[in-house]
Amino acid sequence: MLHHISIRTADIHRSIAFYECLGFTVSERFTTGYTLACWLEGLSGRLELIQIPEPKPAPDAFGDEHYVGYYHLSFDLTELAPDLTTWIDNLATIFAAAAQPAPTVLLAPAQQIIGANVYEVAFLADPDRLPLEFIHRSRSALSSNL
Repeated sequence: MLHHISIRTADIHRSIAFYECLGFTVSERFTTGYTLACWLEGLSGRLELIQIPEPKPAPDAFGDEHYVGYYHLSFDLTELAPDLTTWIDNLATIFAAAAQPAPTVLLAPAQQIIGANVYEVAFLADPDRLPLEFIHRSRSALSSNL
């Protein structure tokens, strides 16, 4: 079982506000060495945010086709939303109500066949421009050919 995913951030408070708009809640606040950190829980997972003093910009994992390393986190919204377009529209309202800037859409919802399933797939950027994938299972690809 995966315990958590750790994300280094330039501004932990900005990142907490962003992930709270996605449905995460802070479960623990702590320090690691000399910097702030926290665990957030939501969307069936746990994230750890660590604020980095004197941060450098993250590489462009989404836009650089030659980038090697962790590419993105992926969240399955099949049980949480009717479809990704509706979810992203609702997300804009949530961010506005929280007085937060709307997330950058890296890839608008698009269909993708993965194995025997048809998914909607979309990518958003977090405040440090790290790509986040959101998927929604639409149907079985096999049933769409009947």
